[in-house]
Amino acid sequence: MVRNTTLGSRTFEIANYVILGLLLISCLYPLWYTFCVSISEKSAANAGLVTLYPIGFSLAAYKEILGDSLFFNAFWISIQRTVLGTGVSLLLIVLMAYPLARPKRDFKLRNTFMWILVFCMLFNGGLIPWYLTIQNYNLIDTIWALVLGGGVPIFDVILIMNFFRNLPKELNEAAVVDGAGPWSILFRVYIPCSIPVLAAVALFLAVYHWNEFFNGLVLMNTSANYPLQTYIQQLVVNIPVGTNLTPEQYKKLSELSNRTLNSAKVFIAMVPMLIVYPFLQKYFVSGIMLGAVKE
Repeated sequence: MVRNTTLGSRTFEIANYVILGLLLISCLYPLWYTFCVSISEKSAANAGLVTLYPIGFSLAAYKEILGDSLFFNAFWISIQRTVLGTGVSLLLIVLMAYPLARPKRDFKLRNTFMWILVFCMLFNGGLIPWYLTIQNYNLIDTIWALVLGGGVPIFDVILIMNFFRNLPKELNEAAVVDGAGPWSILFRVYIPCSIPVLAAVALFLAVYHWNEFFNGLVLMNTSANYPLQTYIQQLVVNIPVGTNLTPEQYKKLSELSNRTLNSAKVFIAMVPMLIVYPFLQKYFVSGIMLGAVKE
């Protein structure tokens, strides 16, 4: 490979490094700042003195969160919700997108269903009908209420449907000539060719299920069934106000504040997604025809 070493090319390369470096800092600094606030002393955090590094050192916020057994229960519920929700939603999305991507001669009601989906994406019945629907299926206070409550995002259906439509028609024709049926074509041709978009949608779904807290607040009747985000959204420094405080409560009051606690909550909630993302990143740069070409 011949590398261009002219002044213009070098200037352009340096400018790229500078711009990308600034973008990297702008993305990493909020994470670093949140972590610094979470481990700083209460007085420094409340006074807004924390900027580039923690002031003092205190793990009181993390001890407050991790010391509660409900935290680990909520963490496990969120893991179940994310795994089940991502898997179930991705399966339903693919099964809905595949027939909508077929020509009208293969699926005569394609346009009718497409208009219904677009209408449902723009308008919805509201919170109360949604809640009553889940209640009528006896899903309240169960993990399946969180999984199926938003199980088919219409935008993701349209995204994968358009991806399926852009695949070469020759692949489908060759599979039909070889005697493959619709299910074989879907799972042996379309899905292997669509790994990049499926990985992207899976990441979107996982982030949604992991970060969403409102459904847990509405659909769960007991705090023991709260997912992690709902649990930490409800967690506050709860110390009785009065003169009859124990020494432990005085110590807790002097070390812990809602500012440090909220920062610890945000940082803990981000860590799992930061761990998962690098494993899916490689699929975003894969070719559209991954696995479709025989050598």
